[in-house]
Amino acid sequence: MQYHLNGFKPGDLQVSEAVRGLGDPVQPPGLPNEVDVLIVGCGPAGLTLARQLSEFAGITTCVVDLKSGPMLFGQADGISCRTIEIMEAFNCSETVVKEAYWLNQNAFWEPDVARPEYIRRAHKIPDARLGLSEFTHSVVNQARIHDLLLAGMKNAPARSVPVYNRRLVAVQFDRDHSQDLDLHVVTASFERVGADPGETVGVAQAKPAVETVRARFIVGCDGARSTVRRSLDIALHGDSASKAWGVMDALVVTDFPDIRVKTFVQSSDHGAVMIVPREGGYLVRLYVELELLDADQRVASLDIEAADIIVAAQRILHPYTLDVKEVAWWSKYEVGQRVAERFDDTPLDNPHGLLSRAFLAGDACHTHSPKAGQGLNVSLHDAFNLGWKLASVLEGKAEPALLNTYSAERRAVALELIALDKTMSDLVATQPRAHKEATPDAVSTDTGDIEHYIATQNGFIAGTTIEYGPSIIRASGEHQHLARGFQIGRRFHSAEATRIADGRHQHLGHLIKADGRWRIFVFGDEHGPTNHSSDTHQLAQFVATDASSPVIRYTAPGADVDSVIDLYGVFQQRDLAIEDLPDFWWPAKGKYGLRDYEKAFHTTEAYDIFNERGIDEAGCIVVVRPDQHVAAVLPLSAHAELASVFDAFMMEQPHDPALIATRT
Repeated sequence: MQYHLNGFKPGDLQVSEAVRGLGDPVQPPGLPNEVDVLIVGCGPAGLTLARQLSEFAGITTCVVDLKSGPMLFGQADGISCRTIEIMEAFNCSETVVKEAYWLNQNAFWEPDVARPEYIRRAHKIPDARLGLSEFTHSVVNQARIHDLLLAGMKNAPARSVPVYNRRLVAVQFDRDHSQDLDLHVVTASFERVGADPGETVGVAQAKPAVETVRARFIVGCDGARSTVRRSLDIALHGDSASKAWGVMDALVVTDFPDIRVKTFVQSSDHGAVMIVPREGGYLVRLYVELELLDADQRVASLDIEAADIIVAAQRILHPYTLDVKEVAWWSKYEVGQRVAERFDDTPLDNPHGLLSRAFLAGDACHTHSPKAGQGLNVSLHDAFNLGWKLASVLEGKAEPALLNTYSAERRAVALELIALDKTMSDLVATQPRAHKEATPDAVSTDTGDIEHYIATQNGFIAGTTIEYGPSIIRASGEHQHLARGFQIGRRFHSAEATRIADGRHQHLGHLIKADGRWRIFVFGDEHGPTNHSSDTHQLAQFVATDASSPVIRYTAPGADVDSVIDLYGVFQQRDLAIEDLPDFWWPAKGKYGLRDYEKAFHTTEAYDIFNERGIDEAGCIVVVRPDQHVAAVLPLSAHAELASVFDAFMMEQPHDPALIATRT
C-alpha cells in the first residue's frame, strides 16, 4: 500500500486519506431521495458491491436491508482461495488468513464392508486445492467477512453505511427513458419496519411508513425470494428441492478422530454427514442428511429441531460418539438448484444492445446447496465483477456497453456451479455401495467417487479456473503461448518478483487493488529496458508519447499518469539499478511530483516469475482487468493491438501530451 502522495496525513492508514480523521460515519436518518446505485440486500453480494463502489467518492450509493442490523453468526463458512485474493484487493486478506481455519486435508469415511453398521476411514488426503493460489481454502464465519466489508466501506472515500429495517415493496422503471444514462429511471419504494439508530419508537412511528428512492441503477442482492427479480419478471429455472438437510455449528466432545478435518461420511442406513472444522480450534459445522421431500413439500413445513439433527448425526457416525455441548447456530434447508434466465433487465441475447439499468447478484439469480461451499464465494464474485463496471460507466471512463458483459460472464459461471452442485449433492446423498441390501444394478457410490469428483473440480471450487469468454474486454488467445501461466479470461495467477528500488519480494497480484484501475504488466525481453533498441524500451516510448497510447487517450488532463491504467515492468535482467531505468518506470506523481519507486521489478534465482508462469524470453504484455482477470496477452511489439484492447470499450479523454511528460 502507498500513502502520503499529496502530503503527510497522520492517523489510521487503513482509512482513506480523503476521510482520515473525520470519525466513523453513522446510518443516515432515512433513505436518500436520489442515488446513482441502489443496492438491495446486505449479504455477501450486496456488501461486496457496496464496498467496491465506496472507493469512488463521486458515486452515490445506498445499500438497504430488511434486517435490523449486521449479521452476527451462521450461514456460509467456506472461503475459497479466490475470495481471499479478492479480500486482498480490499486490503484485508491478512485478517482472514489470521482468523480462519485452513483446509489442508480431506477425509472420507464409508461403511465398513465387514460390519456395514459401522463406518471406517477410506482415505485421508491433502486438500486438492493446495497450490492453486498463494492462499489456502479456508473456513470463517460469514459474519466476519461482512464485518471486514462494512469496515472497508466506512473507511473508504465515499464513507458508505447500510440502511437497515427497510422492506422493498415495489420497483418501477421508466422504460421510455431507460437508455438515457443521466436519468434516474428506477423508483423503489421501501416500508420502514423498525426504528433507525438513536430513534425512539415514537419518533420512528411519526415518520412516513413508506420511503421512495430514485436511482440510475438498481442491483438486487436480496436473496432467493428476490423482490427485485420478481419486479423484473425474471424466472428461475432448474430442479426443485428433493432432499432435506440440517446444518449446525456446535461445540462437541467426540471420539471421532477426524473432527478437525473436512470429512465426508456415508453410513449404510442412516444417510450422510459432512464435517467442516470451524475457526478457533473447537467449533465444528455438521451438514446432516435428513429425509426426502414430497414433490410440493418444503423443509419449512417439517417438524425438525436441533435435537433431530443431532440424533441423525449420532446415528451416521456410529460406532463413534458425539456429545453436543452447545449449539451456536442451526438451520434446516432443502437442496434445489436453480438459475435465473438472465442477470439483468435486458432481453435475452439483447439483440438491440440495450443498456442495462437493473442487475441481479448472488442468491437472487442462483440457488444451490452448501455442499461445495460456493454460496458466499460465487455471490461475492458476482459483485466483484459488476462493481468496477458500474463505476467505470458512472465516472465516464467506459462505454455503457461494458455493463452488458456482466450477465454473460456471471451467468455462465452460475450454470457451471449448478451442474457441479447437483452432481456433488447426488454423490454425497447416494446410497453407499456397502449398503447391506444394495443390489448389483442399484445406483450406488462410495467416498472414492466423491474424492475423484472434487479433484476434477478443484479449480472451479477454488475459484481459480473460472474463465470469462471472448467479449469487448477479453481478447483472443492468439498470443497465449507467450505467457502460458496467465490464462486469458482467468484471474491473474499471482507470483513474486523482486522490486528493483529496495529488494522487496512482492506478489504481483497484490498490486491489483479494488480501485477500478486497469493494470498492464510488461514482462521485458532478453535485451532489457535500458537498451534503446529493445522491444521493451520501444513499448515504453509508445505508451508514454504516442497519441494512440491508451494511457494518453484515456487519462484525464491533470490526473496522475497511473490513475486509469497502471503499468508495471518485470525484467529478466538481475543487475538493474533504479537510477539506470528510464523515468517511465519510476514516474513523478502527485502535487509534489514525488517519484513512484514501486513499479519496476526483476527476477532472482529464488523468484523467477518467467519460469514459474511460462513467460517467453521474448517478453510480453499482460493486460489485467480491475477485477484481476486477464484481458489480453500480447507481444511487446504489438502497440496497435494494445491500443485496440482499450479502444473497444473506453471513452477518450481530452488529449493533453503534457500529462505524461515526466514519464518519457
